[in-house]
Amino acid sequence: MAKPDEDSAPVERLPAPAGVPKPGSTGLFRDTVYTSRVLILPDGRQLAVARGRVSVQPDDAVALEYLGKHPDLKPLQE
Repeated sequence: MAKPDEDSAPVERLPAPAGVPKPGSTGLFRDTVYTSRVLILPDGRQLAVARGRVSVQPDDAVALEYLGKHPDLKPLQE
């Protein structure tokens, strides 16, 4: 039987900054200004807004942070 690691401490999770969706969110956002446009993420990737919506994978931290801080985009629940 393995011994518990005495040096490991519980991981403290900090709350997400305001405006950033929590991990596990749907990754679906509504564009309140445009029905169609292309958004360029800080890492150079492009996200297409179609029919006033844009979606990303729920584990895509870069995209979720960008979309969550964007003033024209609001998170949606599926």
